[in-house]
Amino acid sequence: MQVKIEYPSKTEAVMTVIPTDAELQNIKEHVLTHFQDKVKVPGFRSGKTPVSLIEKHVEPEALQSQFLEEAIEQLYGQSIRAQKVRPVDRPEIAIKKFVPFTTLEFEAKFPVVNVIKLADYKKIKKAKVAVKLTAEDVNEVIKSLQQRMSDKKDVDRAAKAGDQVWIDFKGTDAKGKPVNGADGKDYPLTLGSNAFIPGFEDNLIGLKANQDKTFTLTFPKDYGVAALAGKKVTFEVSVTKVQEVVEPKVDDDFAAKVGPFKTVAELKADIKKQVGLERQQQSDRQYESDLVREIAKKSELEIPKVLIDDQVERMEQEERQNLVYRGQTWEEHLKDEGVSEQQHKEQKRPEAEERVKISLVLAEVADNEGLQVTGEELDVRMQLLRGQYQDPAMQAELNKPQARSDIASRILTEKTLEKLVGYATK
Repeated sequence: MQVKIEYPSKTEAVMTVIPTDAELQNIKEHVLTHFQDKVKVPGFRSGKTPVSLIEKHVEPEALQSQFLEEAIEQLYGQSIRAQKVRPVDRPEIAIKKFVPFTTLEFEAKFPVVNVIKLADYKKIKKAKVAVKLTAEDVNEVIKSLQQRMSDKKDVDRAAKAGDQVWIDFKGTDAKGKPVNGADGKDYPLTLGSNAFIPGFEDNLIGLKANQDKTFTLTFPKDYGVAALAGKKVTFEVSVTKVQEVVEPKVDDDFAAKVGPFKTVAELKADIKKQVGLERQQQSDRQYESDLVREIAKKSELEIPKVLIDDQVERMEQEERQNLVYRGQTWEEHLKDEGVSEQQHKEQKRPEAEERVKISLVLAEVADNEGLQVTGEELDVRMQLLRGQYQDPAMQAELNKPQARSDIASRILTEKTLEKLVGYATK
């Protein structure tokens, strides 16, 4: 087989493939076996007709179509492996010559990651940060437990800091139009929790059940929803109930109710241990993320546009799913952000490009280091996940072939990160 490959650009390859007559004959014989169960030849049972007789009883167009499909798929796969190229999307195929079963020449055009010039990652050093927990950190968890186990009783008095009020509220803009995301019904709010924007909770202090209040506030300039950042909104609030919050005393009885602890000291020791582990895991993930970003930033490669486009689509799909959980439509979200569909995509591109670059760099490092995932490693991880997720829908997902591929990729990434961390902390 003759294979010629050219690179019109750093991210595109054009490969010309010309197989030998012997290769084409082998493919033809294999394709004919596909028709054994589909043709009836006198004197032979279905599926038992000799291959040499099948061709005479098959529609020529059907045989040629099946032959071309099989030949291109097989020869394309063999050629990219032989040339050691890395396509990142399906190829565009153009047949240049075809004489049934004796002559074939086709051209495959596809995007590639041609050359990755990795940073000298073995020399990049980065110290890990040890997480330190303070007494204040532990007390914050204790306070949260107190709030969770507190008793709440309705009171017929004006609300004060520390009370929980139940409210209906809606926000409107300067033209009196409803502001999306600035409304709620039968919402429990603890005064002093700072759960709402500055000034909101302060305006409710002094109100009794069945009292209303209207006030105008300006959203912070760094508010998470761009359409609301720095915007003036007028709120109409109705207090439906005021409750006094009675928190339990922090003593040994409190500790016993929280968990298998005999004393407050045991409870605090466990909190310190568990929160410490959680914070350290978060710190380690951030460390790995920062390390990989640094390696990617110092590496050089050209990224095909199709990879970035695909990543943008995945990011937007995740965002759409999150909006469903929040009960907001995609159109409402775009309106809140003040952008068009295309502008939203363009905003995502820098992050999408960084994600793709990091992924490609990690794959290149894994290849450099000869890292692989064994079948046994994958089986063990799949078994652990099946034990962890008992939901039938999740079990069905884990049984899909794509799930094994995704988990194998995750394990390889973990191995690669472990290797990079090892170099960075030597």
